[in-house]
Amino acid sequence: MTLLVITGPTAVGKTSLCIDIAKHYGIPIINADSRQIYRELRIGTATPTEEQLRSVKHYFVGSISIDDYYNASMYEQDVLTLLDEQFKHSPIQLLTGGSMMYIDAVCNGIDDIPTIREDIREEMKRRYAEEGLEVLCEDLKRLDPEHYEIVDRKNHRRVIHALEICYQTGTTYSSFRKQEKKQRPFRIVKIGLNREREELYNRINQRVDQMMDDGLLDEVRSLQDKRSNNALNTVGYKEMFTYLDGTWSLEEAVERMKGNTRRYARKQLTWFKRDEDIQWFHPSQKEDILKYISQYE
Repeated sequence: MTLLVITGPTAVGKTSLCIDIAKHYGIPIINADSRQIYRELRIGTATPTEEQLRSVKHYFVGSISIDDYYNASMYEQDVLTLLDEQFKHSPIQLLTGGSMMYIDAVCNGIDDIPTIREDIREEMKRRYAEEGLEVLCEDLKRLDPEHYEIVDRKNHRRVIHALEICYQTGTTYSSFRKQEKKQRPFRIVKIGLNREREELYNRINQRVDQMMDDGLLDEVRSLQDKRSNNALNTVGYKEMFTYLDGTWSLEEAVERMKGNTRRYARKQLTWFKRDEDIQWFHPSQKEDILKYISQYE
């Protein structure tokens, strides 16, 4: 049994290629995008179109609400349960997406991270309110420079959680992410997709423009009463909320969205390129990718 994991930065071209591969093998697609899983977030997450969803069965796309609690550990268990069933129908299954923690959860398992003490949690809340996110980021850089390089430094919850671990345990958050890899009852074959930087950035810019044409602003406007929800603390939604607040012009919000998406793509590549098991291809190399996969059939 083989699990194909096809990943890469945002806008690289994973969706169309994976639909072709899924059709080739007659298998479904297991989504590993932590935002496409929410049914309310469609335009801003570049969820597959209705036509694409009809052409191949997709799991974990629009399957829960942003009001539902969900995390990487729950995703790990849900995917493993699904794979138990799907491997009865085909010895090859396909998981694809760009959410680093979701992919790691399935491939390696979730580390046993301790529950944070209430006094530490309250202290970090106080510091965030009084000192601000920039100071906390500098603190994380000092205490755990490895995690500082890959964490979303605009996401205060992730920065604070890493600091909570550092202060409670006296060691780094990174160290808890390097526990013994869990063994899976199937082979994992990882394929990475990438493009030249200029080509990728052009695709990102075009995607953002297309999202705006498709009605992203209306989608964000409809979610304003839920903006404190963690699922909306993500690129695209944050910038549009700032525009709706009157802080930025629409033009500036769109440009910020493009820049933040490019920054996120760089962060994804930094993460993925540390994984020596990933075999890299350009998305146009479909025949080469299929030939590579055929070694594991």
